[in-house]
Amino acid sequence: MLTICAFAQAQKTSYAQALAETAMKRWPDSFSMKAGSPARWSYDQGVVLKGIEGIWRATGDGKWFSYIQKSMDHFVQEDGTIKGYKAADFNIDNVNNGKILLLLYRVTGKEKYRKAVGQLREQLYNHPRTSEGSFWHKKTYPNQVWLDGLYMAQPFYAEYASVFGEDTAFSDIARQFALIEKHARDPKTGLLFHGWDQSRQQKWADQKTGLSPNVWGRALGWYGMAMVDALDYFPQRNTGKDSIIQILQRFAKAVTAVQDSRTGLWYDVPNLPAESKNYLEASASSMLVYTLTKGVRKGYLPTSYLAAAKKGYDGLLKQFIKEENGQTNLHGTVSVSGLGGSPYRDGSFAYYMSEPVIVNDPKGMGAFILAADEMELLQSLNEGKGRVVLLDNYFNSELRKGPGGNMVSWHYVWNEKDNDGFSTLCDVFEGYGAKTKTLAASPTAQNLKGADIYLVVDADDQKESASPKVATEKDAAAISSWVKAGGVLVLFGNDSGHNNIKSMNVLSSKFGIRLNEDLFNTVEGRNFEQGAVDVSGGNPIFSTAKKIYVKEIATLSVTPPAKAIVTKEGKNIMAVASYGKGTVFVIGDPWLYNEYTDGRKLPADFDNYKAAQDLAKWLLGKTKKK
Repeated sequence: MLTICAFAQAQKTSYAQALAETAMKRWPDSFSMKAGSPARWSYDQGVVLKGIEGIWRATGDGKWFSYIQKSMDHFVQEDGTIKGYKAADFNIDNVNNGKILLLLYRVTGKEKYRKAVGQLREQLYNHPRTSEGSFWHKKTYPNQVWLDGLYMAQPFYAEYASVFGEDTAFSDIARQFALIEKHARDPKTGLLFHGWDQSRQQKWADQKTGLSPNVWGRALGWYGMAMVDALDYFPQRNTGKDSIIQILQRFAKAVTAVQDSRTGLWYDVPNLPAESKNYLEASASSMLVYTLTKGVRKGYLPTSYLAAAKKGYDGLLKQFIKEENGQTNLHGTVSVSGLGGSPYRDGSFAYYMSEPVIVNDPKGMGAFILAADEMELLQSLNEGKGRVVLLDNYFNSELRKGPGGNMVSWHYVWNEKDNDGFSTLCDVFEGYGAKTKTLAASPTAQNLKGADIYLVVDADDQKESASPKVATEKDAAAISSWVKAGGVLVLFGNDSGHNNIKSMNVLSSKFGIRLNEDLFNTVEGRNFEQGAVDVSGGNPIFSTAKKIYVKEIATLSVTPPAKAIVTKEGKNIMAVASYGKGTVFVIGDPWLYNEYTDGRKLPADFDNYKAAQDLAKWLLGKTKKK
């Protein structure tokens, strides 16, 4: 049986980064398809930037985020208006960049991004729909639904709903995926036709079905990517999530059936490979590789689909990626293919063959970077495959008003992307193949069952919660029994001014480690060197990190057999203990939160992102293999 491990071979070159460097060189400030022409608000740019977001999340290098922000700031004004965006056009393509604006808002909290995002959400409120509720592709294309449009709107719609608490939106999103499958799916092949006209008024539309004449490769790619991306934001027990996963599974079976057996790639019109002039196409192949690989990684598709994805990716590298003039280029992307309009596009095979194929088309570049992001993740997924990392939301349960006005958990939680969140650490664990979950209840034996790592951070005091949950001997007994049986406990405390040290010590003292009520490694302003800690020289945990930043911490008192593994000036910074079959790690600071791991703040010579990777890998290595 094929496994992820079978594809986890070291790859010296990051093709995602290489092609992203080309994109950044080509569009250093904004997005103009032709030299000298003004930049335009275009969905193409959003595809490229989404790929670059994946690189940022996988590397912790702030230069990638800076490029994303600079690119969008060309368009987003301080009052939130978007240069070049016209809501009255009701063009579904114009919504796609909203995913990038949501990222910027969630990371920076800047009001201008929230206002810009709100404009795009407002378009969806008013966007014209078919009688069953599917978004039209454009106001100028009435009653038409194209597969492309599912990618342009639905992932943004789903993320917005998740961030702003619009729970009812998920049924609308799932319904739109189901509706286009209902109307556009060929029962013989399982493939979906490019477009559907409910009115049957278009010359390209079949008078009985309303369908366009042909299947188009990139349209399939848009649809597949839309599903795996929208699913990221669906509530776990939402019935619509199950519906989309079932559609995705049918889709994967259909598209792999028409994958070229020799190259692993897909044709521009994928179900007609023998037709004269048909050709293997880069953007469709990249999108389908991305869909299959991410679908497997997230557990939506069986692992067996990795064989098709790997073959497709190898085909992309062999046929379309070329080193030329000192940069990496992507060949083989059809520049555009649509339906209707002027001059009229009739959806015939001859029409698809008439569109030009170009080098470094942004849609193809973005799609390839996304595919490469996923394929490069495969190198490390086996480190934590099958393990569950459980983050406490009981002792640390701070609440605040969220963007949608509802009360939400914040401060060291997985899905929080601002400075105080743990989204970067979450990405690190998931990059190793582990699953991240949250425990909002007390750590009983039943609640800890199934967890491999249990992370408790910064227990609340009276300043942080009106009714803080204080750790008891009963809690400590349950946790220590779980550790003794093989669990890995991680305690990130804080200094006495920001943390209930007594509560944390109820837990840590079971293992010979106590947080002191002191304040060490204080930092004045941006004098980051004051917070430097050396972890080089054969540290048992930090194999790649050499210099880390940890400021204003509680030092540790350590009693054998527990031992300190990082010290500074004679003070214990980090300690570990073996306890039965399990392991305990303690530090007196939440130190791996986004502010100091996502690459946006610390000088480049600090290795906090590498330290997060090292620690996560070490912790996962201490768990029992599954």
